[in-house]
Amino acid sequence: MKKLLFPFVLLLFAVAVQAQIQDPVKFNSELKILAADEAEVVFTAAIDKGWHVYSTDLGDGGPISATFNVEKISGAEVVGKLKPVGKEISTFDKLFEMKVRYFENTAQFVQKLKLTGGAYQIEGYLEYGACNDENCLPPTQVPFKFSGKAEGAAKEAAAAAAETKAEEQPAKQETVSGTAPVAAIGGADGPTEIKVADKVDLWKPVISELNSLGETTSQEDMSWIYIFITGFAGGLLALFTPCVWPIIPMTVSFFLKRSKDKKKGIRDAWTYGASIVVIYVTLGLAITLIFGASALNALSTNAVFNILFCLMLVVFAASFFGAFEITLPSKWSTAVDSKAEATSGLLSIFLMAFTLSLVSFSCTGPIIGFLLVQVSTTGSVVAPAIGMLGFAIALALPFTLFALFPSWLKSMPKSGGWMNIIKVTLGFLELAFALKFLSVADLAYGWRILDRETFLALWIVLFALLGFYLLGKIKFPHDDDDSKVSVPRFFMALASLAFAVYMVPGLWGAPLKAVSAFAPPMQTQDFNLYNNEVHAKFDDYDLGMEYARQHGKPVMLDFTGYGCVNCRKMELAVWTNPKVSDIINNDYVLITLYVDNKTPLPSPVKIVENGTERTLRTVGDKWSYLQRVKFGANAQPFYVLIDNEGKPLNKSYSYDEDIPKYIEFLQTGLENYKKEK
Repeated sequence: MKKLLFPFVLLLFAVAVQAQIQDPVKFNSELKILAADEAEVVFTAAIDKGWHVYSTDLGDGGPISATFNVEKISGAEVVGKLKPVGKEISTFDKLFEMKVRYFENTAQFVQKLKLTGGAYQIEGYLEYGACNDENCLPPTQVPFKFSGKAEGAAKEAAAAAAETKAEEQPAKQETVSGTAPVAAIGGADGPTEIKVADKVDLWKPVISELNSLGETTSQEDMSWIYIFITGFAGGLLALFTPCVWPIIPMTVSFFLKRSKDKKKGIRDAWTYGASIVVIYVTLGLAITLIFGASALNALSTNAVFNILFCLMLVVFAASFFGAFEITLPSKWSTAVDSKAEATSGLLSIFLMAFTLSLVSFSCTGPIIGFLLVQVSTTGSVVAPAIGMLGFAIALALPFTLFALFPSWLKSMPKSGGWMNIIKVTLGFLELAFALKFLSVADLAYGWRILDRETFLALWIVLFALLGFYLLGKIKFPHDDDDSKVSVPRFFMALASLAFAVYMVPGLWGAPLKAVSAFAPPMQTQDFNLYNNEVHAKFDDYDLGMEYARQHGKPVMLDFTGYGCVNCRKMELAVWTNPKVSDIINNDYVLITLYVDNKTPLPSPVKIVENGTERTLRTVGDKWSYLQRVKFGANAQPFYVLIDNEGKPLNKSYSYDEDIPKYIEFLQTGLENYKKEK
């Protein structure tokens, strides 16, 4: 039994290790002989869905560019620069404030060589960066080694038909198995093998201990629920508009009266509601099928489309304010309605639901348009359908509930001016979100007309005007002359005015967590008095651990990268919280390790990971190796709390902007550290 149990435990350990090591990109390298004195090295990558590989020459201060690096070369010369081949996606990155280029699904890079004659040998590596919407990998190397002979045009012409292929190299390294971890980088005469040093315990793998503590759920796991709730909220708002609310009692009464059988009437009302769901979910699926998920995701940062979205929302807002009505051609609804009367059964009910969709478009259209714009740009194939599912369920719910409980119809609020108040309120919200889309285009073109304080000033004015409107101080064409303000309307006005006042400190640099996802980045703020930022005490693991040991404090390891977008989001949205910053600054020794730090090591260091020899050339390589060998992870951001001996105090934490969860993460680590003492 024990013999069977041991390999089973090893299998579970291997699965736990692989749970955090991500391998989203696989490269293949080959040498192509083009002529007697000409060749090229071709790197071809297969990229997992949701990930992208950055292109070449992106410039300083941005993501990791793909580069061609030569370590040994003879009988050949490098000609020109590494060339990207294929369909590049070019977009503006708001965090880096620069245009970036990258590949999705597949990527190819080509480096030309000149063969000088005779035997040739070339050895080196391709380095690249890869990210998804949640994580970034450290700079990753694809080693290559080619050799052969260039012996004249005749032989080369025959050789050109065959391609010398290097063994396929995985894009990401595997965790160390059976090798000593790096404890010190030594050796003055070229690369040296890793040797165990005095501080080996600090580099000792703790993967099993970390996995036994559990894993933090990613914020991304909740995205579908958020999309559904957003759609459901949009459907509830659409219910209380003048185009939908008055239709509910008429439709329910029709189904209950047209059949003598009450059960059949209820069944017809349920079918009517189900038809509404089918219609709107089909619309969501059609959006994805027409554009494709990747194209919709690209729209989120495309300047031209963001301008179009902005203009669309402005037009919708003007319609809600009463400037004009957005309606579909009347002959469409008339044709569908007449068809419904001419048929019977399920088809008749479905056509009646379709008629409702057409007739109510002037009110539901702006809400659906905004919802689809928001959820489509998540890049998820099913996001538009999930959003429309939530919208349709909220819209269809009253028709089925009132059919089940007809007595409720008597207590329904009657149509009136209150519905126009909801329309106008939605108009103000549409204008506010229009500024969000305009901000993306403003950053892309460098107009600088919507810096952070300008954006906030406009939002302050909009929500203040909304508050005054709800108090009856501003009137629009379709508003009643009734000067009385109801209690719900008063509380809505109070909330709007309070929100406007809340944003005022942002004009001087306050973080404003509630609007951080909408406002331009803090870097665009011209006048900033806020300085509650967290800075690491150390950027060296061994030095930081020695300091923590001397002062008797636990350690927070922050594996990050200069090109890591979500790392910056966490620092701006979470670390600026007073409670979070207080705990990190006073109770922990923060060690920030940049896995893309290009500073060369004193000398290259060779390591062996699972039988494959690798070379650590930079400080970033060293910290990336530490993250893999000690914690079994390779994506950033990655936060680990450890004691003075390098043992984990809590489960790891990655990208999740939930501040209470992050505070709990830090406090649990402190409590476990105190228990150890």
